[in-house]
Amino acid sequence: MTLESLVEEIRRRGEAELAAIESARAAETTRLAAERDRAVSEIREHAVRSAETDAARERAQRLAAAKLQARKLLYEAREKRFAAGMAETRALLESYTRAPEYAAVLKRMLAAANDALGKQLRVSGRAEDATLLGKVAGKAFDPTPRPILGGLIAETVDGARRLNFSFDELLRLREDRVRELLA
Repeated sequence: MTLESLVEEIRRRGEAELAAIESARAAETTRLAAERDRAVSEIREHAVRSAETDAARERAQRLAAAKLQARKLLYEAREKRFAAGMAETRALLESYTRAPEYAAVLKRMLAAANDALGKQLRVSGRAEDATLLGKVAGKAFDPTPRPILGGLIAETVDGARRLNFSFDELLRLREDRVRELLA
């Protein structure tokens, strides 16, 4: 073998090795690119699923919050309407105490109190009704004024039993019914 042929042989082997290395590098580059594309694809799919899940959860939370807010506003509106209705009812009852029929109502209240508690009673009411209650109840009238809207409060002389026929108490006892009517 001559030196030229030896150099030629080395060059050929070098080129063959270089071609093999280039081929391996190209195959490795292709494999890495495919692996990268697959990983990117998986990451994107995971991100899309995660975003959809988070968006659905956020939508559900906002929808629940909106429903709760709507219920709260509805409840507040009902309570406001109820309060306005109660104020109007109180005003009507207060104006009723100036009507001529009010004396007959007090008489019926006193008769009901006499039936329930007996004849020995102490009857009291608001200061504005003192003369009217004095006429209706006679000696059973207690002039101590009560802070009530109208009506009367009857109790036994010993204070053991009491019937509260005040408009305030009668309205309070029927508050649920009034609430239904105003709803």
